[in-house]
Parts: sequence; structure tokens; C-alpha cells
Amino acid sequence: MNATTTTTTTTVAAVDLGASSGRVVVGRYCGGDVELQEMHRFANVPVRAGAHLRWDVLRLFRGIVEGLDQAGRRFGPLNGVGVDSWAVDYGLLDADGELLANPISYRDGGTGAAVTAVLAELGADGLYQATGIQLQPFNTLFQLLSRRETASAGSARRLLLIPDLISYWLSGEAGTELTNASTTQLLDPRTLHWSADLSSRLGVPIGLFPALRSPGQILAPVTPLLGLPGRPDVITVPSHDTAAAVAGIPADTEDFAYVCTGTWALVGVELPAPVITEASRAANFTNEVGVGGSIRFLRNVTGFWLLQECIRIWRGQGLEVDAASLTEAAVSVPGLRVLIDVQDPEFAAPVDMPATIRVQARTAGGARTADGAGLDSPAEVTRCILDSMCLAIRRAVREAADLSGRSVRVVHVVGGGVANELFCQLVADACQLPVVAGPTEAACWGNVMSQLGALGVVGDSPAEHRALIRRAEQPRGYSPRGTEHSWEEADLLMQRISR
Repeated sequence: MNATTTTTTTTVAAVDLGASSGRVVVGRYCGGDVELQEMHRFANVPVRAGAHLRWDVLRLFRGIVEGLDQAGRRFGPLNGVGVDSWAVDYGLLDADGELLANPISYRDGGTGAAVTAVLAELGADGLYQATGIQLQPFNTLFQLLSRRETASAGSARRLLLIPDLISYWLSGEAGTELTNASTTQLLDPRTLHWSADLSSRLGVPIGLFPALRSPGQILAPVTPLLGLPGRPDVITVPSHDTAAAVAGIPADTEDFAYVCTGTWALVGVELPAPVITEASRAANFTNEVGVGGSIRFLRNVTGFWLLQECIRIWRGQGLEVDAASLTEAAVSVPGLRVLIDVQDPEFAAPVDMPATIRVQARTAGGARTADGAGLDSPAEVTRCILDSMCLAIRRAVREAADLSGRSVRVVHVVGGGVANELFCQLVADACQLPVVAGPTEAACWGNVMSQLGALGVVGDSPAEHRALIRRAEQPRGYSPRGTEHSWEEADLLMQRISR
């Protein structure tokens, strides 16, 4: 569609839920310009209750409603609201449409037996050929299989992924948004339908999922029970936060790679079709659906989770530290001195992260000094984390290009890592490519633009949306420094550590 410029203001709210916090961000469009403003931020703290680590979704929903109420009071009745969040986790509803229990967090674990059983039945190649999704033990497929004998599973009549659950509570309309469905390891990205053969062979209750729906659909007004002024329309958006973030990248060319940063760093390229080969499976690349039927060909790299956990431990020890001060101090630490494999499963769960990093660096050979020293201070640990992340990102960018045949001339960094100037510079240095950093709120941009397209106030093409984002944001550029030799040498060491 071709939208005409109007002086009428359209106001929508993006609900963006991350693994540690949620926020409500207002997007306003008028006269060809779009601006974002954060209205409300709230914590997302998983709770250990009984045998499982669960998400407190009722607390999250309260924060969402409070944010929408504040937005309505500030700007008047909203025109739309859309929800994006992290992937793979879900809630089960009973026959009355009531939530049976708080959703279990993907960090809960306990899926090992299910992974073993699936691989015994299908093999790693057969599973990948069916879904194109990288093998992760927390994928929805394995969560469902590991819990299918529970009382909740027996009582369940419907399954809703996290953003679909929130949209259901807002609108009363149940569905399964496509970009998030593609992360479950149950969808065929070539057909954009559930893999019926896979679900049948494994006994997965695929019928619990409501009908698939694409981004850009208007569902229904917000239920009057919530008392929000104007009852904005609930609109499907790219509800996987990475899909929203990639849609929010202000790229003006196809020849780009992206690094969507947060707890994870999602590293890849945007393609018109999936790449499902033995080589891409061996490299653990995934094919997730993006806006307009595009494919996010990417690999999950451990992101700022390691630094977040270190900060948690250090503060518990009485140190007054934060990410900004640690990064500033890390600038003065010699680079590539100590390396770790950030993908090591030891780092996946909340642990004494500084101690775990020291152990791995010294036992796996990642300390490049004669005595294994170099992790004695928080600044040194921080530099180790950043260097190691960027080496993993370097490898993912290069393998994404090689496996897909897509040339990469620039790397776009979006998300929370944009604020970390040392990290952005190290990405440029490691990849030996220019980096464009920004926007920080890429997921909110993708969410907002999808809503504005559905409402008809802007066109519905991703290129037009990205042009509007470029007009509104001023990303920062970083040029690669030095030569590639030191990073190649470090990469060889990293490969040895990773074996």
C-alpha cells in the first residue's frame, strides 16, 4: 500500500518484554515523521517456585497495563498496541481459557532426556531438515516433550507463546504469531506451516496451538475490562523480539549483517529463503521467519548475560559496579589477553560467573600469559568477556556470509549493546568491517512500524519502514582499527578452546 502523508497524529504503544525487564514505548507518527518515547519500564524477575523457575507473567501484565494507562493519560487514546517478547516459552490454558500455571523459564533446564529421545528418533540432520532451527535444549519442542506427562499438560486445551498470551489477555483473541512460531522447532520455514510429519512422529500436541497469523493484522480492540481510554486495537507485530529488532534496523542495502544485542547476541543476515544444509546445521545456524516472509539466518551467541551475572555477583560482594564504569575501565586493559568460549554450557545458568570464567580461562588454555594471570580485577574480567563475545560474533558473521552466499559490507549493531562504545568498536575490529550502531530500541521500532503499516498511515514495505527509521535516528559509525592478524591468531586460540 502507498500511504499519504497526513498531519493527523497516530499514536501506538509497543510492549517489549525482555528476559530481565519489560517496557511500554509510545510511537507517534505525524506528517511523515515518527518518534519514540519510553513511558514505563518494569522488572522481569523469574521466580523459583517448587521444582521450576517460572516467569511471573501476572506481574508483567500489571506493568503492561500500567504503562498503557500512563500512555493514554499522557497522549490521549491510543490507536494501537502490539506485543513482542523473548522466544520459545509458553503458557497453557484450560477449557475456560484460564492460565493453568505461570510459564516455565527456558533457563529452567530439565529437557535433556527429551533432546536425547528426539535425536534417537530423527537424528540431528532429520530434525534440522524438518525445521531449519538450530539445536537448543530449551526450544519449545523439547519443553513440550519433557512435560507432556504433567497434570498441567493433561488439562491443557490451548498453548500460547508469551507474546500471544499477553495479546490474548489484552484482546480476547487467541492466535500464534508467525515469527515467534518459527523459533519453536515445530514450523517448516519453507512452507510457513507446522511440520505435521515431525509433530506426528514425536507425539507433539500441535493442535494446542491456535491458528497462525502474520504481523500486521488488526485483532480486536483492547477488552473494556482493562478500562483503557479509547480501547486501542491490538495488532499483531513481529512478536519475537529479534524479528522486531531486525525489522527495526535502519539498513539501506541488502549487504548487511546484524548483531541484535541484549542477554543474547543474535548474529546473522536477512535472506529471502532458508538455508537448510548439512553445513548450516553443523555450524548451528537457524532459519527463523522475519517480516514479509524473510528469513533471519542467524546463530545465537551468548551476549551481555555474562557481564550481567558478573555484576550481580560483584554487587553481592559489596562492590559498587555497573556496566558503564566496568567498560570504561576495560578500555585500559590490553585486548585479547584472556579468552573464553562464551558458548560453553557452563555459562548458561546463574552461577558465580567471575569464578567460572577464571576457571575456564586457566584450565582451557584461554589465558595467553605465561602464568595464566589477567583476570584479577573486574575490569580484566570485563575485557575478557567483551573480547570473547566479539570473537564469537566475528565467526558468526563470516560463517553466515559463507553459508548463505550473501556478501556482507557492513554490520548493524542494535539493542542494548549500542550504548557500549568499546563493544561496538571491538565488533568493527574483529569483523574488519564498518559498524553502524543504533538504534538501541530497534525492537520497539520494528513493533511500532508494523502497527503503523497495519493502520494504513505508512506503507507496508520493510524498505519504507527502514527509511523512516533512518530519518528519525542517527546511528553512530565505527571503522575497523588495526589489522586482522591479531584477531585471526585469537580466533585460532578460540577454536582450540571450543573443541
